[in-house]
Amino acid sequence: MNVVLWILQILLAVIFAVGGLTKVTQPKVKLREQMGWVEGVPEPAVKTLGALEVLAAVGLILPAVTGIATVLTPLAAVGAAIVMAGAVVVHARAKEYPGTAFTAVLLVAALVVAWGRFGSYAF
Repeated sequence: MNVVLWILQILLAVIFAVGGLTKVTQPKVKLREQMGWVEGVPEPAVKTLGALEVLAAVGLILPAVTGIATVLTPLAAVGAAIVMAGAVVVHARAKEYPGTAFTAVLLVAALVVAWGRFGSYAF
């Protein structure tokens, strides 16, 4: 199970890092081409969301690898799950069903990591 959790952590970290950095570094006009949902969201909120995603990516890996403040790893997973719960709602309201399904899968993966790292497979 520890290996499964590590795989999920790495996958989530990569997805959150790429998505978060994209949101932080690209203007809203450019993001609209890839992410239609940004149309109804203020640009500062999109940038904040991107920063939270980058922080989640770092939190999913760095504490576990360094052995420093390892409780931050499951907390980062909880934060990622909260962000994905919001993303499921946003995509569903926009009738972006592939996006809804993808974010729902990420939500479940983040919850599994939180459950495992808070529970029997904590560091």
